[in-house]
Amino acid sequence: MNLLLTASGLRNESLRDALRDMLGKPFGSANVVYVPTASVAEPGDHGWLLADMNRLHGLGWREFDVLELNGLPRQMVLDRLLRADVVHVGGGNQYHLARSITGNGLADGFLEALESRVYVGMSAGSMIFSQNLTTHSAEVIGDAADLHALGATAVEPPFGLFDWYLKPHLHSPDFPERDDAWAGRIAARADFPVWFIDDDTAVRVRDDTVDVVSEGRWRFCP
Repeated sequence: MNLLLTASGLRNESLRDALRDMLGKPFGSANVVYVPTASVAEPGDHGWLLADMNRLHGLGWREFDVLELNGLPRQMVLDRLLRADVVHVGGGNQYHLARSITGNGLADGFLEALESRVYVGMSAGSMIFSQNLTTHSAEVIGDAADLHALGATAVEPPFGLFDWYLKPHLHSPDFPERDDAWAGRIAARADFPVWFIDDDTAVRVRDDTVDVVSEGRWRFCP
């Protein structure tokens, strides 16, 4: 399985080079599918979503598909995932994204598709693989409001691949409170490992190997 888990998409050449290497062929010879599902649960201006989509589209794919996980037949969603070489899942509300996957019975088919495809996550799209995407972690991390905004009190991890949790946007100007002190407070109360990554960083997973691709700052708190 090849996962490139970013905070803010393919913002720099190191991240784009990592994707080229994982894909193993030119972008112009590959299909990509963009999943914006997490974004629809976020209120306000969505210029960040358009910027991410345009950045990805600008890489010059053979086919650029956009796929919403809700409201379509399950098999249609899975067929569209299987048509892609790269599955890019965008940011927004990670709990809405997780509930869309589990609620529509997509988890097993999604994982099966990723066995032979490259996955790129942005923010929420990078957070859904943890065993610790739970009500407990929402309280620990400080994200409970994002869960309660959905009228929900619980969430089921759709995949549960890793014991570590990923928290994006360290030192981001869009989240000025997310400094080293903020990360330290979370790490002090967390009973699970946490990756904190900034907007120029990705956690890369290739089979059983986990490493970091970065032109910025990050920290791992085991």
